[in-house]
Amino acid sequence: MNNTINPDHYKTLTFDCYGTLIDWESGILGYLQPMLQSYYVNVIDEYVLGLFAELEPRCQAEGGSYREVLGHVCQGFATRLGFTLPPENLGGLADSIEFWQPFPDTRGALDRLSQHFDLAVISNVDDDLFEYSRDLLGFGFSHVTTAQAVGKYKPDPEMFNHALAAVEGPVLHVAQSRYHDIEPASQLGLDTVWINRSGDGAASGITAEPTWTFASLEEFAQAVGTR
Repeated sequence: MNNTINPDHYKTLTFDCYGTLIDWESGILGYLQPMLQSYYVNVIDEYVLGLFAELEPRCQAEGGSYREVLGHVCQGFATRLGFTLPPENLGGLADSIEFWQPFPDTRGALDRLSQHFDLAVISNVDDDLFEYSRDLLGFGFSHVTTAQAVGKYKPDPEMFNHALAAVEGPVLHVAQSRYHDIEPASQLGLDTVWINRSGDGAASGITAEPTWTFASLEEFAQAVGTR
């Protein structure tokens, strides 16, 4: 496969945030593993990420803010693993997003890509939670579409339609999750880049064919030819 991308073919890059720009697996594990251990529950990281990937879409399908979704996810862990989680502890995972860090290559790749494209975000998150991540990223996106603004969660196509109406095309969508992003974006006719950092991890695993695949944002940025 030719992994060189001509920047003249696209005007805007739309990014998933968590898992693509922000290291959400480390954030999820950094909160949930100590929580589980405080209830004397010892499970491997792969189990935690797999259960998160199972619970999150179910909770999103029930609606509500992403804070509420993550609270339901925490309750799902308690139910599945046999401990009682006090109501006052249900918000801890959402609160921890304030401290979820960008991947080491994120800032440099965004700076490099912004020389060729407008950069936008499509994220399954609440507005206030994304602001924490925007501050850590230290980057001004041309547009941000959140689940709170749309009232839906990816992979619902309305998330993408809402963003596409606000940005200038042609658009290339860049994401780590095949379930949340690559499959629905491809079904809408968008070209896609799968950032395959660690397989599917905390996202539901499905088979979806991206236009291009790269192991990191840095590798993707390097593949963008110069004007």
